Amino acid sequence: MASAAETAPPPLIPLAAQVNSGQGTFTLPAGAVIAVPAGDAQARFAAAQLADQVRRVRGLDLMVRKARQGAAITLALQADAPVAQAEGYTLEVTPSGAHVTARDEAGLYYGAMSLAQLLTPEGAPGADQGPVTIPAQEIRDWPRFSWRGMMLDVARHFQPLDSVKALIDQMAAHKLNRLHLHLTDDQGWRLEIKHYPELTKIGAWRTPPSVVSGPGVVSGPYGGFYTQDQIRDLVAYAAARHVTIVPEIDMPGHGQAVMASYPKIGVTGARPAVAVDWGVNPYLFNVDEASFTFIQTVLDEVMALFPSTYIHVGGDEALKDEWKGSPKVQARMRALGLKDENALQTWFIERVGQYLAAHGRRMIGWDEILEGGIPPTATIMSWRGTKGAVDAARMNHDVILSPAPTLYLDSLQSRRNDEPSGRLAIVTLADIYAYDALPAELDAEQARHVLGGQGNLWTEYMMTPWHVTHAIYPRIDALAEGLWSPKDRRDWRDFLGRLPAQLARYRHLGVDAADSAFAVDFTVEGGPNAALAAGAATVALSNQASFGTIRYTTDGSAPTPASARYEAPLHLTLPAILNAAVFSDAGQMLAAPRRYDLTADALRTRQSGELSACPEGEMGLRIPLTPDATTRAPVFNVNLFDACWVYPKARLNGVTALTVQAARLPRNYGLAHDAVKVRSHPAATPNGELVVRMDGCDGPVAATVPLPSPAKAPAQFPLTTPLPVTTGEHDLCLTYTASIHGPLYAIGSVSLQAEP
Repeated sequence: MASAAETAPPPLIPLAAQVNSGQGTFTLPAGAVIAVPAGDAQARFAAAQLADQVRRVRGLDLMVRKARQGAAITLALQADAPVAQAEGYTLEVTPSGAHVTARDEAGLYYGAMSLAQLLTPEGAPGADQGPVTIPAQEIRDWPRFSWRGMMLDVARHFQPLDSVKALIDQMAAHKLNRLHLHLTDDQGWRLEIKHYPELTKIGAWRTPPSVVSGPGVVSGPYGGFYTQDQIRDLVAYAAARHVTIVPEIDMPGHGQAVMASYPKIGVTGARPAVAVDWGVNPYLFNVDEASFTFIQTVLDEVMALFPSTYIHVGGDEALKDEWKGSPKVQARMRALGLKDENALQTWFIERVGQYLAAHGRRMIGWDEILEGGIPPTATIMSWRGTKGAVDAARMNHDVILSPAPTLYLDSLQSRRNDEPSGRLAIVTLADIYAYDALPAELDAEQARHVLGGQGNLWTEYMMTPWHVTHAIYPRIDALAEGLWSPKDRRDWRDFLGRLPAQLARYRHLGVDAADSAFAVDFTVEGGPNAALAAGAATVALSNQASFGTIRYTTDGSAPTPASARYEAPLHLTLPAILNAAVFSDAGQMLAAPRRYDLTADALRTRQSGELSACPEGEMGLRIPLTPDATTRAPVFNVNLFDACWVYPKARLNGVTALTVQAARLPRNYGLAHDAVKVRSHPAATPNGELVVRMDGCDGPVAATVPLPSPAKAPAQFPLTTPLPVTTGEHDLCLTYTASIHGPLYAIGSVSLQAEP
């Protein structure tokens, strides 16, 4: 009878197209040989990458040698290899060895990466070292889509080269093959251009606004750029791993760093500072010949550095105000016979596209470039849903799907209080896994224009490499499987069963993957108020993925695989401290322990993420204390349009006072035409107040406390105020009346103080 290890699905991510079980097992000892054909540099590189992965994760040292009889592992290109599809491979495991064959170099590399995963299967503590035994099997595998991408925004927050290379390593291990680098934006120009040195001398640096000083806070110029030699090295590094780097030079909008460096390229000729405001800023490229000379000269250097067939030219979020207000631009538009500014953008983008086409390249633009009519040379990258992709594919244009919010990895992964900053749309591991990059509206002929998809990571609120890593992993696993594996083979529960092995690999490789999908969530039956009233609580434990075994303690200790197993809601007498963690069946911890305090003070406190939006607005962002930092900063849920929060159903029996942990943040947001929506509340004192209303935001004022002077108070400070004596549950509306032209005030937590 076959063992469980022999019949379990292979721990591969992404899932292979075909897996056929064999007879017996293969054991790989330390010192085994990986054989490659003599003179085949690519096969030797793939073998070296395989050996490196197995050494770092499994602790097994393997030897790479020229082809030899009896080698434990062989890698070879083979013109008649069984899998004919591009990037495909065959991996055969028998009791005598493992053999990878492919018709192209990418396929051979991907076969080696799959074998590396097979050879690092365990997730149990202490079980992932030493010789490894795997079942005999034959894998035939090939990709569903040709474009399997990740976009990294290095303009908003510069990413060190080592961090970019680490991402390339993981992309290659996951069979992703396009790294789209967003190199330019209002907040920074990150690529050395020899003809225009001011782009990096000026445009690569900004001085962030700050309301706080201390460790982790950047003072003075902030930024960075890649030299051309560094880019050549990065491109070669990626190419060796079959990842193509696709550069993006954003135009005609998102150009403030350009105008800060070369004002005459802009419409007005004015020199702004490099932007420190996130969002949409007004500066546009001019449409005169001098601007196109600039653009073409930049593109000449870009094309010399990046061999990618595709060059991304942006085209998103280009406010047309400057074009509308410029007599010269309007005259140009009339001379070209264009009906409006959207048509002018189409003409602008197509002119750039024709220049690229004349040099053997193809242009990609965001879906806004469709608004004035589709540029004939354009490939469309659709981010505002899927409509742009569907429309373009029906007009016989190639498309790439990267819709927000589903494939926007800067969206939060949960509503937990310990989630770092990001967009408040919640995009879970399951959401990404469920996404299919082929729109159902397309027929078979139109579907041929869907190149694939990519996940986008914008870094306005991703201040450190740690944060970037947290946002990408393990969501990259779900993304990769959706873009590589056959749709009818994908299964969420099966994916979760294979994921613990990958999480163990991350641990060995030093990748600090987010555990949001598995972290324990605590739900008090009837809510905290019911627990306060009863002096006891019934607490249910769960996790987002509904996967793994929850184990818990009530004595303050950290849970282990031997701790009590959660089976049903727990009945606890207050006060109590509950610690819980999630483990795989093999005993691997899938999420760090989480703590829930069942004390009166904790049950009366609501953290920023637990407060509700006021009736006329919604929380849109979870933002950090500082706009640029080198360490993790406190984060706050905010509505940029109204400084107003609701503590819902506050139980006020015995409550005498309220304390808000307040924060003062930079108001660095480019709201463009939406700026008129920002709501101002009348202030009675010079710095404004915190106003607390009872029974909703139109209810009577229960308390008012003045805000301290920004010049004297720290960026985080407590505000305590008495409350009228009352009983029952009441919605408390908390509003700041500070000027909307000054700092942005936020709430970290709200605590109710009661009589002993």
